[in-house]
Amino acid sequence: MKSGRSLSALAQELDRQLNSKKDYVVPSTLVHHTTREDGDTVLEIEAPETPAPFEVTPLARRQLADKLKIPLAYFERMRTEQPALLDRNVNTWLQQDEARPMLRTLDGRVRAVLSNRYRCLDNFDLAESVLPILGQFKDGSFESVELTETRMYIKFVLPRLQYEMQVGDVVQAGIVVTNSEVGLGTLAVQPLIYRLVCSNGMIAADQSIRKTHLGRALGNDDGLTIFQEDTLKADDKAFFLQVRDVVRSALSEDTFTKIALKMQKTMGIELKASPVKTVEVLRQRYTLSEEEGDGVLNHLIKGGDLSGYGLVNAVTRYSQDVADYDRATEFEVLGGKLIELSNREWKALAETA
Repeated sequence: MKSGRSLSALAQELDRQLNSKKDYVVPSTLVHHTTREDGDTVLEIEAPETPAPFEVTPLARRQLADKLKIPLAYFERMRTEQPALLDRNVNTWLQQDEARPMLRTLDGRVRAVLSNRYRCLDNFDLAESVLPILGQFKDGSFESVELTETRMYIKFVLPRLQYEMQVGDVVQAGIVVTNSEVGLGTLAVQPLIYRLVCSNGMIAADQSIRKTHLGRALGNDDGLTIFQEDTLKADDKAFFLQVRDVVRSALSEDTFTKIALKMQKTMGIELKASPVKTVEVLRQRYTLSEEEGDGVLNHLIKGGDLSGYGLVNAVTRYSQDVADYDRATEFEVLGGKLIELSNREWKALAETA
């Protein structure tokens, strides 16, 4: 499992962000777009209550392009080659758009351009709810926590719940809690399998709680609506109580054993094709890069286990080699997807010509 920051560092950063972020729900007609000489873009809200123009993150640029139905490739070409043309395009469509987008800002930058129906289930509130619950498991450990530009992750392992897959190969129960404040997925609580032999983590995405960031429209008048943190977290208390119950269920012996048995069954799947061909099919099916495919292949061969179980562990082991934490976690999720494959799907991987 890829290492993140310390728990105290996570808490400090969440607290810092709490005092720095602010959300604006504003008519598109009050938003003005400018491209600077260096290619960076800024959004200015033409209202007296707002500060200086906000720099726009790459993610927010993609969301703005999508909102205005401008193909991203064309948006980026204009940004780098014809910035004045980009500004004319964006500002023209903003003036004709009747929507009231939510601009989520942090540290003076627009980090997301979202619908005003986006429901803010924020990282600080989630951590404030989940961490005390996990703290009640006295023998548990926070194996990895991280806060990236797009998501928060809390990965927790409970060593007393363990299962021996084969002699000397022990896995332990855990959970992963994830959330995105910028529109990249739901809030989710998912079971986690932690393999001691190589510190791999596998996320069982089939059994989870998910909460979409979709609610009622915010800001119904014609002016600017500014949301501070105490407003944003007001109606989510009931949901965070549900999170508490799901955390306990995900860390139950019954849930853990079911997932461990599914993983153990992959030991009986022989990879009859060459490892190179098997990984190439895997790469194409799950849109891995050539470098990522080579990394998985390397761990599959080094592990010396040419079975479905060996492939699952090669995928999750490779996650530790990935520099980007978000992408590394996607490999842990991929491991969980593999143990859910049908016999037909495994045959396509294991016996590919």
